[in-house]
Amino acid sequence: MAGGWARDGAVQDQIDASVEDAVEQARSRLTRGDSLSHCEECGEAIAEARRKALPGVRKCVACQTADDGKNGGSSSFNRRGSKDSQLR
Repeated sequence: MAGGWARDGAVQDQIDASVEDAVEQARSRLTRGDSLSHCEECGEAIAEARRKALPGVRKCVACQTADDGKNGGSSSFNRRGSKDSQLR
């Protein structure tokens, strides 16, 4: 049940849109193609076990960890929320 000027089902539409965004973001981070034998950033050898576990891996563990730290986390609020819901 939506309130105010929102139509019925608007809240569920916002939830669905947020979930779709998160899924798309996760898919964009998936690796594709052949794994590299050496890290594309530092040149260190990438362990065979890592290459088998993650097809398409391009960085060693250290460089990937540093890169993940730079990218930060995702936001914890609904970016697609209505203006009315943001004012409450």
